[in-house]
Amino acid sequence: MAMQKPASRPANPRFSSGPCAKIPEFSLDMLADAPLGRSHRAAVGKAKLLAAIEETRAILGVPADYKIGIVPASDTGAFEMAMWNLLGARGVEMLAWESFGEGWVTDVVKQLKLDATVKTAGYGEIVDLATVNFDNDVCFTWNGTTSGVRVPNGDAIPADRAGLTLCDATSAAFAMDLPWDKLDVTTFSWQKVLGGEGAHGMLILSPRAVERLETYKPAWPLPKIFRLTKGGKLIDGIFKGETINTPSMLAVEDYLVALDWAKKAGGLKGLIARAEANTAVVSAFVAGHDGIDFLAADPAIRSCTSVCIKFTDPRITDGAAFAKAVAKRLETENVALDAGAYRDAPPGLRIWCGSTVETSDVEALMPWIDWAFQAEIAALAEAA
Repeated sequence: MAMQKPASRPANPRFSSGPCAKIPEFSLDMLADAPLGRSHRAAVGKAKLLAAIEETRAILGVPADYKIGIVPASDTGAFEMAMWNLLGARGVEMLAWESFGEGWVTDVVKQLKLDATVKTAGYGEIVDLATVNFDNDVCFTWNGTTSGVRVPNGDAIPADRAGLTLCDATSAAFAMDLPWDKLDVTTFSWQKVLGGEGAHGMLILSPRAVERLETYKPAWPLPKIFRLTKGGKLIDGIFKGETINTPSMLAVEDYLVALDWAKKAGGLKGLIARAEANTAVVSAFVAGHDGIDFLAADPAIRSCTSVCIKFTDPRITDGAAFAKAVAKRLETENVALDAGAYRDAPPGLRIWCGSTVETSDVEALMPWIDWAFQAEIAALAEAA
C-alpha cells in the first residue's frame, strides 16, 4: 500500500551544501545596481569591492588591524594561496576530519612536499585539539562541510602560540562565532552561508600572518594569481578591493545584497540564531526516530550548517543504495534538492541548515524524510 505523503511542502526545496540557498525572497531585480560592462578598476567597481570588504568586517566583527581580501577561485583559491605563501617557515601540523581537510593534507605533503605532522579523524569526529602543537603552523577546517562536524570553540588554541593557524571557515563564517584572536588566516567563499555566487574567495589575515608574509620567502615559485607580496611588502591594494584578477561585478553585487540582508536579519547574532534554530528542528526529528541518527554523535562538535544524518535501521543491508533511494524520492517530490551525502562521506543525507534557510522549510521537510525513509523500508520488505 502506498504511503500517504505529507500535506505541506517546503516553500524552498534547496538544501544544497554549496552553492547554498539564496537569501529569502531573493530576486534578480535586487542586482539591478550592478555596474555591468564597467571595469572593476573604475571608481564604481573599486567602491563596490571595498564595500564588500568593509561590510564583511562589520558583520563578522573582524578586528580593524586584520586584512580582508577578495581573491580568485573561491575558498579553495584562498586557502591554497595561504598555504603556498606562508607554510615552510616552521613545522606544520595538518588536521583533517573530512574531504576538504584531506585535500589540504595532499597539497602540503605531496605538492609542497613538507614534512608535516598529519592528524586525522573519521567522518563525524574531529581531532583531539589538546594533542596539537600550536608552536607549529596548523591547518584545519572549522566546519567539516562533508562530515557535519565543527570545532566547538577556540579554547584549545593558545594566545601565545608561536605558529600560525590557517582556518578554512567556508561553511562556518556567518553561522558560527569565530574567535579572531585565535585565527591568523581565515578563508571562506560567498556561495556558502550567505548563498552568494561561486568563484570568489575571501582571505582574512592577522597582523602575525602579514608579518610572516613580509619576512619569509617560500622555496617554491608562486604563480601570479597567488602572489601577495612585492619587494618583500604586502600588496596592500588586494585588501582594498584591487583584486588580482577580474571579478564578476554581478557576483559582487549579489554578495552586497546578501550582506545587506544579513544586517537586517540581526547581524552575526541573528544569523547564528537562524542556523541554530534550523539545526534544532533536525535534532528534534532525529531524537524521535529510531533508525535515523546524526553522523556526528557528539552534540558539542555537531555542525549547525551542513547537518549530516545517517540511516541505522538494522533492516537496511545496502546503506549506500538505501540513502541514494531516499534522496531520490525527496528530489522527485521537489521537497529537497541536492540533499544526498557528499560522495566520499558515509551514506546518508546532508541537509543545509545555514542562515539563508527558513526554519519553516526545515520543519516542512522533516515529515518528508520520514515518508521517504518509511517508503524505502517498505520497499525492502516487499523485495525480501
